[in-house]
Amino acid sequence: MKLVIQGKNIEITDAIREYVNEKIEKAVSHFQTLTTEVDIHLSVARNPRINPKQTAEVTIYANGSVIRAEESTESLYASIDLVADKIARQLRKFKEKRHDNKIQNSPKTIAVVDEHPVAADLIGDRTPELPAEVVRTKYFAMPPMTVQEALEQLQIIDHDFYMFRNAETDEINVLYERKTHGGYGVIQPRNGNGNSKSSKTAESAAH
Repeated sequence: MKLVIQGKNIEITDAIREYVNEKIEKAVSHFQTLTTEVDIHLSVARNPRINPKQTAEVTIYANGSVIRAEESTESLYASIDLVADKIARQLRKFKEKRHDNKIQNSPKTIAVVDEHPVAADLIGDRTPELPAEVVRTKYFAMPPMTVQEALEQLQIIDHDFYMFRNAETDEINVLYERKTHGGYGVIQPRNGNGNSKSSKTAESAAH
């Protein structure tokens, strides 16, 4: 298992490296057959008004899937403790889901609770604001997958959205969690003729 530790605005001392190795290796010890690489990103916010400001982020590459967890507190060691516990739960959930899929040997379905066209203007009368500079760039593989497979990925990466290549259309889609009304939505690109494709929302209970 490959373990990579990176830091931003912080020096990765031997003590920090040893603590990370101890906590993360313990968290993934029962899942090493699934895990190929573990990336740990530690950062400290320079802005003193940001509270909490010490963050530990763990990204695990497991047999083609990505599992991610992040925690922020006022203590870097506390953040490492919390993210280690969270990633262990995420791995356990991932392993159980793989086991259930093998038993059922059939893809699960997503129940559609509503369907409506994508709004022509997603930002309304708001003025779009972009960051002054790109502070981080990520590259990752994007193999084709179904919406259900994308939903399973979303549920283990600790994000509120997931970008994927739709296996049915070979187009880039974004699956997102609906905060107000619940469930999940899918953002799709427009057709070549100018018509918008539909945006479907899946029940949050679909697991």
